[in-house]
Amino acid sequence: MLFRLFSAALPVLIFLLFCPIAVAKPPELTLANVYQKGMSMDGYWVSEKLDGVRAYWTGERFLSRGGHEYRAPTWFTEGFPDHPLDGELWMGRGRFAELSGAVRQEVPDDDDWQRIRFMVFDLPDKEATFDQRLTRLRVLIEEVGSPYMALVDQQRASTHEKLMQRLDEAVDGGAEGLMLRLGGSRYRSGRSNDLLKVKQYQDAEALVVRHLPGQGKFEGLMGSLLVELEDGRQFRIGSGFTDGERASPPDPGTTITFKYYGLTATGLPRFASFLRIRNDEPVR
Repeated sequence: MLFRLFSAALPVLIFLLFCPIAVAKPPELTLANVYQKGMSMDGYWVSEKLDGVRAYWTGERFLSRGGHEYRAPTWFTEGFPDHPLDGELWMGRGRFAELSGAVRQEVPDDDDWQRIRFMVFDLPDKEATFDQRLTRLRVLIEEVGSPYMALVDQQRASTHEKLMQRLDEAVDGGAEGLMLRLGGSRYRSGRSNDLLKVKQYQDAEALVVRHLPGQGKFEGLMGSLLVELEDGRQFRIGSGFTDGERASPPDPGTTITFKYYGLTATGLPRFASFLRIRNDEPVR
């Protein structure tokens, strides 16, 4: 009798122990569209697009885009405000893989977190404009005075030519790109032109379907990945990989980020190239 009861409960126990469980409802975040030449830049602020992990401070803890908790040490968040802030956990330019490995751990490593900063770029307040929220953020972060919290630098945007010049300078220095935020906009969830990505290329995410074998110098290694977009269309990505990544490519079912330059006549990404595995959700 006891054995039958245990056998019936075992699948449930396994599910509870090993299933990734969202600790909260995913935060309602502002999301960006892509800047295009010719768009009006009146009223926008420009800042660097950080190569970090999006993190939503609830007033008590950090949540990922999926609603999972980033377990920061208590000393890291000491003195943080008791209301929400929107930003990114960041280690510096070109250190996304190192950062991702650090913030996703169930047990935080103090040495890793000493090198992380919470870079704040918005204050979730649906009644105030971004101009108003930015003024409040400057005062707030100065009052908090934490060495682990900083405000993302915001400058007024002007012309397309100056924007492109700043983009080139940022990318040459190792940055991903720039962001534009409309000063008169309210904080609202979802994608809109209130927030724009400015990059030398476009990027997107896809699901790895399977590995395709390499030929020639890549014989015995992965030659390309067959990937699937959200709309179900599939295509191959065969560039952007290191030799190590070809020897040990992302597993089928993994979500990756790739870059591309416009679309083909059939609407598929043109000159798609692998960027990285998207692994910014905490380990559960």
